[in-house]
Amino acid sequence: MKQPSVLKKILIRLKPYAPWLVLTMAAAILSVAGQIMAPYFVGKAIDGILGQDNVDFGRLYRLFAVIGVCIGATVIGQFVLSLANNRIAYHVLASLRRDAFRKIGSLPLRYIDNRAYGDVSSVILSDAEQFSDGLLLGFTQLFTGFATIFGVLIVMFVMRWEVALVVLIVTPLSLVAARFIASRTYKMFRAQAEARAEQTAFADEMIAGLKVVKAYTHEDENEETFGVLNENLRKKSLSAIFLSSTTNPVTRFVNSVVYALVALVGALLAIATAGTAAPFTAGDLTTFLSYSNQYTKPFNEISEVIAEFQNALACAARLFALIEEPEEPSDEGLPALGDVKGEVRAEHVDFSYTAIRPLIRDMNIDVPAGKRIAIVGPTGCGKTTLINLLMRFYDVDGGAIFVDGQDIRTITRRSLRENYGMVLQETWLKTATVRENLCMGNPSCSEQDMINAAIAAHAHGFIMRLPKGYDTVLGEEGTLSEGQKQLLCIARVMLCRPPMLILDEATSNIDTRTELLVQDAFRKLMEGRTSFIVAHRLSTIKNADLILVMREGNIVEQGTHEQLLARGGFYRELYEAQFEG
Repeated sequence: MKQPSVLKKILIRLKPYAPWLVLTMAAAILSVAGQIMAPYFVGKAIDGILGQDNVDFGRLYRLFAVIGVCIGATVIGQFVLSLANNRIAYHVLASLRRDAFRKIGSLPLRYIDNRAYGDVSSVILSDAEQFSDGLLLGFTQLFTGFATIFGVLIVMFVMRWEVALVVLIVTPLSLVAARFIASRTYKMFRAQAEARAEQTAFADEMIAGLKVVKAYTHEDENEETFGVLNENLRKKSLSAIFLSSTTNPVTRFVNSVVYALVALVGALLAIATAGTAAPFTAGDLTTFLSYSNQYTKPFNEISEVIAEFQNALACAARLFALIEEPEEPSDEGLPALGDVKGEVRAEHVDFSYTAIRPLIRDMNIDVPAGKRIAIVGPTGCGKTTLINLLMRFYDVDGGAIFVDGQDIRTITRRSLRENYGMVLQETWLKTATVRENLCMGNPSCSEQDMINAAIAAHAHGFIMRLPKGYDTVLGEEGTLSEGQKQLLCIARVMLCRPPMLILDEATSNIDTRTELLVQDAFRKLMEGRTSFIVAHRLSTIKNADLILVMREGNIVEQGTHEQLLARGGFYRELYEAQFEG
């Protein structure tokens, strides 16, 4: 993304804070005015010291009072400037993070599935923080810096244009040097941000899978990989920081040249104008030397800000790239799916995750309401993909899926998903109380309904053994096994009692005895409900009304358990492979 487009987007983000920006500029002008006027009156005070035993104390006292007012104005201006800048920077940061997080909820799952979770979280957390820091530094230094430069120039030209001209002629050297360096740092800082995200993603992945890493004694290999990523980040960071940091010594050198030239020209001018009607006094020379420092100091600060701002722009580009990702097609205005019976039909469905590798081709399913449908097949055959299509996590490439005769693309996603209850092999519970996790799908349920669901899922016993029972905060006060987490997920679905169910290896983490009890609870739950059961253990789906046998994205066989065994096809091969001997 080009810098101008990023800058334009940043300015649009700042538009709601226009009053605060005006206050920032006013505070900067007040602060700079105090800083500029103080040296002027100091110079006049020096001229009030006429010689030994010849000091105009009355004039000095008045000038000291004025200098005190100038210092007070500077302090007040800087305080208000910092207050306004912090408000702008952190409000913009909060809005960007809010928009980025909201965007994740509206993105198609394809976006999340194709990226490391750590990379996405790095954009929301690290990149947003870096952008905010650069924005805050930019406001604080840029406003005061430019105000100081123009203010000092005006005063110097009013006092002595000859000396001011020397300063003005040498200044472009500093600007050229800063621009030359800044123009090359943006790409480096962007590369640094990408390397940081790659490292964050790897660390996140390894921490999440630490048990597997330890089980396969892969610590050394991971450490080596992390070392490579760390070294890559070190090199990119050093390159970016080294180049950006050269702006300061370069501009300081130019500033020293300016100071020396002001001292030389001012001294010669003082000698040349001594005894004239408009002499260049020692006080004037002191003022100009002070102004030369004030004038050149912002160039150092601005050069640092420009380098930091390049980093902020690189981080902002990644943030805006996430925020501007195409969302799922809107279903606003579409009717909701109501009074669901549970009849599901797929007609000539085609789907693939990538265009070069077709997965599902011309799939046809007709499921009457209230039937139990088992989906079996080897790993990678498309079982979970079919679930994704039924829930409309992905849209079909061709054909259509119908619920009660309605194409699911013509109804709202929310109403479709509210009518499905889903238990997956991978459990997910948020950091909240057991009660909040169970009632997620049915917040208005009664206490007794919640307890009955937990009893039916055989979770009530271990819940009551937790420190605070149903009010235990999971992840903080209570630690659960994977099997216990899955029982909570099952209880959560039982509490919703939706007209359609999806059970994707729902009992995979549960022991055999508990599985038999839960299967009994599932049988009661599935009565009168359309149920899709994905299973690897074929013994668990013998009683299904219809078994769909999938292979390489296609349904190769359909029928009951007995019919498929009698047919002697692929299902029989799978079944006998599990029960060989």
